[in-house]
Amino acid sequence: MADIKLMSASGMFDNLSLSLPPNNEIVLDDAGLPSVMVKIPKLTYEDLGLEAVGTGTFPAWIVNGEEVPYIYISKYQNVVIDGKAYSLPYKQPKNRIKFDDALQYCEAKGAGWHLMSNIEWQAIALWCAKHDCMPYGNNNSGYDYYHTSDCGVIMPDGSYNITATGSGPKDWFHNNDFSGIADMNGNLAELVGGIRIYNGEFQVIPDNNTVLHLDQSTESTEWKAILPGSNSENATLVTPGTAGTLVNISGGLGVNGTDTPASSSAEVFFERKADTCSSSLTAVPALAYAHGLLNHNITTERTDAVYFNVSGEKLFRRGGNCGSSDGAGVFYVNGYTTRTNAYVTNGFRSAFVPLQSA
Repeated sequence: MADIKLMSASGMFDNLSLSLPPNNEIVLDDAGLPSVMVKIPKLTYEDLGLEAVGTGTFPAWIVNGEEVPYIYISKYQNVVIDGKAYSLPYKQPKNRIKFDDALQYCEAKGAGWHLMSNIEWQAIALWCAKHDCMPYGNNNSGYDYYHTSDCGVIMPDGSYNITATGSGPKDWFHNNDFSGIADMNGNLAELVGGIRIYNGEFQVIPDNNTVLHLDQSTESTEWKAILPGSNSENATLVTPGTAGTLVNISGGLGVNGTDTPASSSAEVFFERKADTCSSSLTAVPALAYAHGLLNHNITTERTDAVYFNVSGEKLFRRGGNCGSSDGAGVFYVNGYTTRTNAYVTNGFRSAFVPLQSA
């Protein structure tokens, strides 16, 4: 591993000496400034433990109908400098942020840069479960709820115990090693792109097409609803409001036009399984598992929480925050966030996919 020093001519970046593992890379944006990224090779449904519901390339590695060999995920929760997002160690991560601002800070970095999508987040979470290395983190005022001796470097942010990016022990990284992605359990609950719940109906941007900077505004026609098919792999993406699309019901999923959407609050994620879905849903789509709307045969002692609000438009946060205690974790899902919410515990991270046209 080579030592790499990060420094900008303007002095906006500190001198940082980093010894990078092979899967970590310094990626420059269109301003020529660096972020530390973790390079994740293409994975399949089978690689992620979902062989019973899907086959072939996981949608996080499909952009504009084409498979991509790698995605790059910010190693650290992001900071913002001159209107752009950066992944840097031992920093106060940007918090009190709105969804549209997080989106803008990521896309301002240039082609291929985007707000980490929910489909990317879920791919990492599923990998953690498959490899039995579910990360701990700052979910209990600077400490971990389960590993009470684990702590990070607490930053001076009022009464909230937010820790410096990547300052926790190695089990706070997604692969339980310092080569991994930091702080996906707690610290700041991370806004993710490509998914929302609208009046109870789940809507997504197809595959990982948020990489293309598609419109994710409230009125965008890019949003598609999930229409189940006769089996898990032949669901289709259709115009929102179509009869039979996936909606949220207490404990699971239902179908639009038959089941009445219901808000869920603090459900244990690992109890959201196919057998808790509506009897009207005869085949649960693989996309439901790919987006983290349900669990499939994941066993853990933890109680990652899921929250959905079915009133109007709600966006997603993942991972939990520094006060989520045992509800935090890589499978934590919070679908309660509006575009105007700028909670003190809101955070985000950018991701990157090299595009041939870039």
